[in-house]
Amino acid sequence: EAACAYVLIVTAVYWVSEAVPLGAAALVPAFLYPFFGVLRSSEVAAEYFKNTTLLLVGVICVAAAVEKWNLHKRIALRMVMMAGAKPGMLLLCFMCCTTLLSMWLSNTSTTAMVMPIVEAVLQELVSAEEEQLVAGNPSAEEAEPISLDVNNSQPSLELIFVSEDTSSTADFTSLMQNKNLNGVSTITNPVKMATPQGKKQHRSQEKPLVLIPGPRNQEINRKHKSQHDQMICTCLSLSVSYAATIGGLTTIIGTSTSLIFLEHFNNQYPAAEVVNFGTWFLFSFPISLIMLVVSWFWMHWLFLGCNFRETCSLSKKKKTKREELSEKRIQEEYEKLGAISYPEMVTGFFFILMTVLWFTREPGFVPGWDSFFEKKGYRTDATVSVFLGFLLFLIPAKKPCFGKKSNGQHQEPSRRTEPIITWKDFQKTMPWEIVILVGGGYALASGSKSSGLSTWIGHQMLSLSSLPPWAVTLLACILVSIVTEFVSNPATITIFLPILCSLSETLHINPLYTLIPVTMCISFAVMLPVGNPPNAIVFSYGHCQIKDMVKAGLGVNVIGLVIVMVAINTWGVSLFHLDTFPAWAEVSNITDQA
Repeated sequence: EAACAYVLIVTAVYWVSEAVPLGAAALVPAFLYPFFGVLRSSEVAAEYFKNTTLLLVGVICVAAAVEKWNLHKRIALRMVMMAGAKPGMLLLCFMCCTTLLSMWLSNTSTTAMVMPIVEAVLQELVSAEEEQLVAGNPSAEEAEPISLDVNNSQPSLELIFVSEDTSSTADFTSLMQNKNLNGVSTITNPVKMATPQGKKQHRSQEKPLVLIPGPRNQEINRKHKSQHDQMICTCLSLSVSYAATIGGLTTIIGTSTSLIFLEHFNNQYPAAEVVNFGTWFLFSFPISLIMLVVSWFWMHWLFLGCNFRETCSLSKKKKTKREELSEKRIQEEYEKLGAISYPEMVTGFFFILMTVLWFTREPGFVPGWDSFFEKKGYRTDATVSVFLGFLLFLIPAKKPCFGKKSNGQHQEPSRRTEPIITWKDFQKTMPWEIVILVGGGYALASGSKSSGLSTWIGHQMLSLSSLPPWAVTLLACILVSIVTEFVSNPATITIFLPILCSLSETLHINPLYTLIPVTMCISFAVMLPVGNPPNAIVFSYGHCQIKDMVKAGLGVNVIGLVIVMVAINTWGVSLFHLDTFPAWAEVSNITDQA
């Protein structure tokens, strides 16, 4: 027990201080456990690659295809076109769009995808008002073009986080290195920024992402002619980060914290066939939907006021000149994408097919497709995701022309046979550091269980037995909500999961009653730029200050905590049978004591 506790403390210190990268710190149990005789080296190694890892691999294949063929950009721009340029509707539109994307992509990638579109809209809103004040009669033709196309030769802002030779988005892998930003890395590749005169400057940035406000961002801040403009910029920017967090709660693959929870729970309680993609979605989707609506009202009231009729009107007669100009620019950006391409259609089809197969594998209320096989329990959500991900490497990116001869003399052979995604595309998106980090958490949990440390910790918490179960869960949620503002989400959940499992077993509380709310609350690190990478990305655009993030984030945090507690005590009870102490938890408790 003492040796295991020492390894746990050393690993936790490295995770909290981030003296070394999180992935490197997760390797500590791999050599200390065998040294101290806690686990054999082969046993530790087996913990670093689990079923959840395969699930992540398949999901990343689809995500890489979405990013490569700009399907996310088409979805985002289309939703913005439907909403119009009214501030209230723009706020709702961007929050819905970000939430939808974040259900399937990482929160960090989603934020990095949506923020350039938000930035372009904000630039049009501010530029249009500037022209109204100076010229008195602005026109769409005279306005400065604002483009999201990095190849556009016109004087525009090139919204690039990382150069193309590394990654097109600031994904979770590249954003979890810098210790000062709690998992946000530095950018060392040349960043191209266009000055107001249109002259490009190439320079290597060695500063963290959140410390690199572009010249155009500074220009926008100087252009704020009213407090209202500043509030709109702040509101839209922060809403993207919050919506990414909300969307990540919805699916079991939405965040790394939920994946860590799922694998730890399945390892700790192998007999509990309770949590899967379908049951998690049924529980979390109402939470995300309610939280999205309430957060929209909160952000609107805080930054835009209570005049919902004015800011949310879809009437064309009430549109200002700058709103019409912004809508025109958004329309132009959408038209640049052209007609939907064959790779986009294939990616969208696989995207929908994967979701349907996840839902119908074991829906619970009716037999799923898994029941058609003779041997039960051999197929998981990872089976579906890996199979569909593998097919993306086989299907060609060019639509086959059956029965037609094509002249390919002027085509490169590599282009003729290029699949929907290549291994290089997958490598750029795959967060390998998270894979190692999750494996380190499994290794720590396995060592704690085999050494008896988890049982000892549970006995030390018997003093909490006088509290009702809801109070124990509430205290745990508040504690992790505070800790996760300063410690990365994966590290926080990896540290707390074994402790909460032991606590639940000792107090005879259904472990899910504590673990699910805590897993969700760990994602509510929305008050500081260092809380999570999406916060840092939003902060880097220079539209919001720390006080804005704290004020708005505190409200979102409280909203999320209240909704999660209500959910776990209402429909969560019937969905997961939380009012009883299950037999699978009894078996695990007996095993630990033995």
